[in-house]
Amino acid sequence: LDRPNIVVIMADQLAPHFTGAYGHAVAKTPHIDALAARGMRFAAAYCNSPLCAPSRFAFMSGQLISRIAAYDNASEFRASVPTFAHYLQALGYRTCLSGKMHFVGPDQKHGFQDRVTTDIYPSDFAWTPDWEAADERIDKWYHNMQTVKESGVAVATFQTDYDDEVEFAARRWLIDRGRDRGAGDTAPFCMVASFIHPHDPYVAKPEFWDLYSDDEIDMPEFVPALEDQDPFSRRVMDGIEASYIPLTDEEIRRARRAYLANVSYFDSKVGGVVKALEDIGELDNTIVIVTADHGDMLGERGLWYKMNFFEHSARVPLIMAGPGVAQGRASNACSLLDLVPSFVEIAGGDVSVFGEPVDGRSLMPLARGEDDPEDVAIGEYCAEMTPYPVIMIRRGTLKYIHCDIDPPQLYDLANDPQERLNVAQDPAYAEAAKGFASEVAARWDGEALRRDVMATQKSRRALHAAMAAGSGQHWDYNPPSEASEQYVRNHMDWTEAAARYRFPPVEDSGA
Repeated sequence: LDRPNIVVIMADQLAPHFTGAYGHAVAKTPHIDALAARGMRFAAAYCNSPLCAPSRFAFMSGQLISRIAAYDNASEFRASVPTFAHYLQALGYRTCLSGKMHFVGPDQKHGFQDRVTTDIYPSDFAWTPDWEAADERIDKWYHNMQTVKESGVAVATFQTDYDDEVEFAARRWLIDRGRDRGAGDTAPFCMVASFIHPHDPYVAKPEFWDLYSDDEIDMPEFVPALEDQDPFSRRVMDGIEASYIPLTDEEIRRARRAYLANVSYFDSKVGGVVKALEDIGELDNTIVIVTADHGDMLGERGLWYKMNFFEHSARVPLIMAGPGVAQGRASNACSLLDLVPSFVEIAGGDVSVFGEPVDGRSLMPLARGEDDPEDVAIGEYCAEMTPYPVIMIRRGTLKYIHCDIDPPQLYDLANDPQERLNVAQDPAYAEAAKGFASEVAARWDGEALRRDVMATQKSRRALHAAMAAGSGQHWDYNPPSEASEQYVRNHMDWTEAAARYRFPPVEDSGA
């Protein structure tokens, strides 16, 4: 069975709106655009929770965050939860993670056979929110407007250091697969190359900053007055200081320019990974997926970063290209949950391999250009700056947002793509609003979910206090490295080592 390889190239905090492939007028993303031009572009793909760790745990497991208690950036991703890395490994794939996945807990591989870099963020319970004091700002590790005000240019940051390492490690791992092919190992592989950009801080390398000029940077299209913000948006604005620390147009423009520059920087990493696939002769047998864990409001609606279900925060790019993938655009609503069943289908498996219920469906019919009756995406937010769960249902062109303590929100994205008008009380949408409200009531018990969130927060805060006092062992991942087995050493024949490392190998000319 000739099964294609799977390579996922993941950005952090990349709203699709800021790429050429999704129609931005000045974004310079040639490598992403090239994949979209020969593959399928999903036009209504969503994350399942607009925050790094919860979104990634849903992506890895194919399960909603409420099912696996993946509430926030300090929620443990339990080792007992199967992931697509486990499933693909069982189906005969070699698997690798290069880069960020924000795993929290002692299991820092979650089924990946190889993990070739450390992570960029803590793996412990330090970033646990507190719903018992939901309106108190978290100072030490939380977003604020100073991040926007300090946007600009730098030769290096901790984020560029990290992403340069992630690209190098990913490319080297792929070259090793080429070496394996030369030695007769034809096993398919799945690699996730996961970068931190264009996540804030909005600080760009000069060569990417210089791709843009101030006069071509578009400003936020719709910013409601503070008194017109919905209650949840207002809580988020208070939490990130946006409601009381003003930004100048120049500061907003500089942040958006740096963000676009970092989108182009991420695009260059996409190009580097694709080039490695070309170099080992595997591009034509590899399904390449470009996506992100969530988006970035970047000043739209007066909001920054993520943590809400408006389009710039909750939607993600999803581009798929490779063998069997048609060229086109899929308009059905879908989400990162759907990638687990998609990968299993690509690998020749079926639902019998699943160890736990999977909440998504395979996107391969859409990827092949076929019709798909499913047109829905579900989101849940249970992290900071809300004392109750926030739920999103996107079905067709309608998006419904629910929180027990807030008025409902309903947007008709076909007629109102910028979500300017909440039609939840509009008589013309009364039937739709009633249907969504009934669905939320049937699917979620808000009070029970809130109690569970608060219980996990309390236990994790206690555990973090003990760990900070010296209890236990840190979980941060240290990639294994055995220097005595690398390159040329005294116990090796250097000619054999040179031959093993050389790719493509020298052709045997025969006797």
